[in-house]
Amino acid sequence: MPSSDALYELTPEAHEVPGGLPLVVGLTGFADAGAAVSQVTEHLLESISHRPIARFDNDALLDYRARRPVVTFEEDRLTSYDPPRLELSLAEDDMHQPFLLLSGYEPDFAWEGFIQAVIDLVDRFAASTVTWVHAIPMPVPHTRSIGVTVSGTRSELVEALSVWRPRTQIAANVLHVLELRLAEHGADVAGFALLIPHYLADTEYPDAAVAALDNIAAATGLILPSDELRGAGREFVSRIDEQVAGNEELGRLVTTLEQRYDAYMEGTSVRSPLTDEDGELPSADAIADELERFLAGQRSGDDDFPG
Repeated sequence: MPSSDALYELTPEAHEVPGGLPLVVGLTGFADAGAAVSQVTEHLLESISHRPIARFDNDALLDYRARRPVVTFEEDRLTSYDPPRLELSLAEDDMHQPFLLLSGYEPDFAWEGFIQAVIDLVDRFAASTVTWVHAIPMPVPHTRSIGVTVSGTRSELVEALSVWRPRTQIAANVLHVLELRLAEHGADVAGFALLIPHYLADTEYPDAAVAALDNIAAATGLILPSDELRGAGREFVSRIDEQVAGNEELGRLVTTLEQRYDAYMEGTSVRSPLTDEDGELPSADAIADELERFLAGQRSGDDDFPG
């Protein structure tokens, strides 16, 4: 395994980073329902000031054949090559508060080396907190606020924001393991798993990105731009509501999801908005398969359908 410091290269701007900044992490790859993380990172990199301070080595971390880079072909020749990037940046929010942003792809290889590299960078820049987000599909309705499951060492965030606290085993991504290592390291770390309506998991769902930004703000105090995403979210939901209103059975399915969700949030005997009366996680077939197929059909057959 390559040493952790061999996995990245610092830029000259790294020497200008003040200590004690919050670190925000969003890596695309596994479990990005509603394209929450990809939307957030793309939106932030396009809308706020940022400068790379550390670049990670693609050749050590990336499976090029699984996630092939893009080249540009113009008539009779190749003109450019655009490889993926995994970078740590020094950024500023809307109030010019500086923070650290780790964005890019989830590494395919050398997880332990990458995790140690991030911990080394957290120590080097004396990061005050580490906050990361991802999004998972769940049978919850789009007509209710997007909930989160909060993990990590910041109990105040768990108590205030976590709406579902399961005891279960899940397939890990690299940031789950990073959170474990940071907790063992004594860092203040919080992970937010956004609970996205599963029938919208394959769309670019703007409200998922808004929810991610809101939770990052709650954990860090940063003021991050979101007006553009909120406007897109209102338009997106309006289109979804039109589709549902036009089909009686779809309406009943959404109503069922709403009833389960509301019963759970009111503290009744329902164990979770994500389980049926036997406490089992329902399949898409059992809860909203027709709605999912319907919306998928709209995506493939209607150019005006959002996402």
